[in-house]
Amino acid sequence: MYIVVAGSGMIGGVLIRKLIRSKHDVILIEQDKQLCESMYAETGVVAIHGSASDISVLNEAKIDKADVFVATTANDADNLAATILAKSYGVSQLIVRMRDPAYEKAYRVAGANTILRVTDLLVNQMVFEIEKPEVQRITTIGSGKAAIFRMLVPKAARVSGKSVKDITSIRKFPPQCVFIAVYSHKSGEFTIPRGNQVIQEGDELFMISATDDIKAASDFINDTRKKFF
Repeated sequence: MYIVVAGSGMIGGVLIRKLIRSKHDVILIEQDKQLCESMYAETGVVAIHGSASDISVLNEAKIDKADVFVATTANDADNLAATILAKSYGVSQLIVRMRDPAYEKAYRVAGANTILRVTDLLVNQMVFEIEKPEVQRITTIGSGKAAIFRMLVPKAARVSGKSVKDITSIRKFPPQCVFIAVYSHKSGEFTIPRGNQVIQEGDELFMISATDDIKAASDFINDTRKKFF
């Protein structure tokens, strides 16, 4: 994915390192020239010195090609302005770091898809929002060690037509992930699945999983390879 990140402080810096390790194309916009140079030297990220609220800087970052824009600077006013501009260029996924809750409504009006408070911000959550937008986390359990989430079974998914028992018996399916409910958009029925419940494409799955296993569960459900093993 092509991702533009504004700000490379403690949060932005860790995020950039993780995204680069995950093989994403990352562009950094940073007002501090020294931080620009140090991030480039450490990670090789394309680093642009300037403000993300400056149109010429956004053009240099090729914001119109971005899949995701993330504003992580320490200034809400700067983050808001940059988010508005990124939205105007057609960026579909906008993630912002919020320090002052008074800005929340403004961020939502600006089109931010995800607003993360500084007090409970986790970099892994930002990476998750970028890489797995199809998964909606409902709530966390046990101080974030587990989570309840939901996702749709995509067209041609290899789990379609398979029972819950068959799916969970596959070695590659995360053992710490459990089906807790299934909503069929076709029939309008909401069920608590048993082992013989058959999953169909278009079904909405509600699952509980260890937080570290959510990505693996999502990858498994979204796999469209024909072979089921």
